[in-house]
Amino acid sequence: MKYLVIILITLVAIEHFYFMYLEMFLWTKPKGIKAFGLKSKDFAEETKVLAANQGLYNGFLAVGLIFSILIKSRMVCIFFLSCIVIAGIYGAFSTQKIKLFYLQSVPAIITLLLITFYNFIF
Repeated sequence: MKYLVIILITLVAIEHFYFMYLEMFLWTKPKGIKAFGLKSKDFAEETKVLAANQGLYNGFLAVGLIFSILIKSRMVCIFFLSCIVIAGIYGAFSTQKIKLFYLQSVPAIITLLLITFYNFIF
Protein backbone atom coordinates (compact mmCIF):
# COMPACT_ATOMS: atom_id res chain seq x y z
CA MET A 1 0.00 0.00 0.00
CA LYS A 2 2.87 2.35 0.81
CA TYR A 3 4.21 2.24 -2.75
CA LEU A 4 0.76 2.65 -4.28
CA VAL A 5 0.24 5.84 -2.27
CA ILE A 6 3.68 7.18 -3.22
CA ILE A 7 2.90 6.47 -6.88
CA LEU A 8 -0.47 8.27 -6.60
CA ILE A 9 1.12 11.27 -4.88
CA THR A 10 3.73 11.39 -7.65
CA LEU A 11 1.05 11.17 -10.36
CA VAL A 12 -0.89 14.07 -8.81
CA ALA A 13 2.37 16.05 -8.69
CA ILE A 14 3.13 15.25 -12.35
CA GLU A 15 -0.38 16.33 -13.28
CA HIS A 16 0.20 19.70 -11.60
CA PHE A 17 3.60 20.12 -13.25
CA TYR A 18 1.75 19.60 -16.54
CA PHE A 19 -0.85 22.22 -15.59
CA MET A 20 2.04 24.55 -14.80
CA TYR A 21 3.59 23.88 -18.20
CA LEU A 22 0.30 24.49 -20.00
CA GLU A 23 -0.42 27.72 -18.14
CA MET A 24 3.09 29.17 -18.19
CA PHE A 25 4.37 28.13 -21.60
CA LEU A 26 1.48 27.01 -23.81
CA TRP A 27 -1.26 29.47 -22.82
CA THR A 28 -1.04 31.44 -26.07
CA LYS A 29 -0.29 28.41 -28.26
CA PRO A 30 -3.03 26.40 -30.01
CA LYS A 31 -2.70 23.54 -27.48
CA GLY A 32 -3.14 25.89 -24.51
CA ILE A 33 -6.00 27.79 -26.13
CA LYS A 34 -7.78 24.51 -26.85
CA ALA A 35 -7.04 22.95 -23.44
CA PHE A 36 -8.56 25.89 -21.58
CA GLY A 37 -11.31 26.69 -24.07
CA LEU A 38 -10.13 30.25 -24.54
CA LYS A 39 -12.21 32.43 -26.84
CA SER A 40 -9.32 33.72 -28.97
CA LYS A 41 -5.57 34.11 -29.32
CA ASP A 42 -5.98 37.80 -28.47
CA PHE A 43 -7.71 36.89 -25.22
CA ALA A 44 -4.90 34.43 -24.46
CA GLU A 45 -2.31 37.17 -25.07
CA GLU A 46 -4.19 39.59 -22.80
CA THR A 47 -4.38 37.06 -19.96
CA LYS A 48 -1.02 35.31 -20.28
CA VAL A 49 0.48 37.01 -17.21
CA LEU A 50 -2.44 35.86 -15.06
CA ALA A 51 -2.17 32.35 -16.49
CA ALA A 52 1.56 32.23 -15.79
CA ASN A 53 0.89 33.24 -12.20
CA GLN A 54 -1.71 30.50 -11.91
CA GLY A 55 0.76 28.06 -13.43
CA LEU A 56 3.37 29.01 -10.87
CA TYR A 57 0.93 28.12 -8.09
CA ASN A 58 0.31 24.73 -9.69
CA GLY A 59 4.06 24.23 -9.73
CA PHE A 60 4.23 25.04 -6.02
CA LEU A 61 1.54 22.45 -5.32
CA ALA A 62 3.50 19.84 -7.27
CA VAL A 63 6.76 20.70 -5.53
CA GLY A 64 4.99 20.53 -2.16
CA LEU A 65 3.83 16.98 -2.89
CA ILE A 66 7.31 15.89 -3.97
CA PHE A 67 8.74 17.59 -0.89
CA SER A 68 6.30 15.67 1.33
CA ILE A 69 7.63 12.40 -0.11
CA LEU A 70 11.27 13.45 0.32
CA ILE A 71 10.85 14.49 3.95
CA LYS A 72 8.41 11.62 4.59
CA SER A 73 5.73 13.87 6.05
CA ARG A 74 2.17 12.64 6.00
CA MET A 75 0.85 16.00 7.28
CA VAL A 76 2.62 18.03 4.59
CA CYS A 77 1.21 15.67 1.97
CA ILE A 78 -2.31 15.98 3.40
CA PHE A 79 -1.97 19.77 3.40
CA PHE A 80 -0.98 19.97 -0.29
CA LEU A 81 -3.55 17.38 -1.40
CA SER A 82 -6.22 19.32 0.49
CA CYS A 83 -5.15 22.54 -1.24
CA ILE A 84 -5.48 20.77 -4.59
CA VAL A 85 -8.95 19.44 -3.74
CA ILE A 86 -10.12 22.92 -2.72
CA ALA A 87 -8.59 24.52 -5.82
CA GLY A 88 -10.33 21.99 -8.07
CA ILE A 89 -13.69 22.51 -6.36
CA TYR A 90 -13.36 26.28 -6.57
CA GLY A 91 -12.19 26.14 -10.19
CA ALA A 92 -15.10 23.93 -11.23
CA PHE A 93 -17.60 26.09 -9.37
CA SER A 94 -16.26 29.45 -10.54
CA THR A 95 -15.92 28.44 -14.20
CA GLN A 96 -19.00 26.21 -14.29
CA LYS A 97 -16.80 23.47 -15.82
CA ILE A 98 -17.25 20.23 -13.89
CA LYS A 99 -14.38 18.73 -15.89
CA LEU A 100 -12.00 20.73 -13.69
CA PHE A 101 -13.28 18.90 -10.63
CA TYR A 102 -12.71 15.51 -12.23
CA LEU A 103 -9.25 16.38 -13.57
CA GLN A 104 -7.89 18.17 -10.53
CA SER A 105 -9.82 17.21 -7.40
CA VAL A 106 -10.73 13.56 -7.94
CA PRO A 107 -7.13 12.21 -8.16
CA ALA A 108 -6.21 14.23 -5.07
CA ILE A 109 -9.34 13.04 -3.21
CA ILE A 110 -8.57 9.39 -3.97
CA THR A 111 -4.98 9.82 -2.77
CA LEU A 112 -6.11 11.74 0.30
CA LEU A 113 -8.63 9.03 1.21
CA LEU A 114 -6.00 6.30 0.90
CA ILE A 115 -3.59 8.23 3.11
CA THR A 116 -6.32 8.96 5.65
CA PHE A 117 -8.08 5.60 5.85
CA TYR A 118 -4.98 3.46 5.73
CA ASN A 119 -3.17 5.79 8.11
CA PHE A 120 -0.31 5.76 5.69
CA ILE A 121 2.95 6.91 7.19
CA PHE A 122 6.07 7.19 5.06
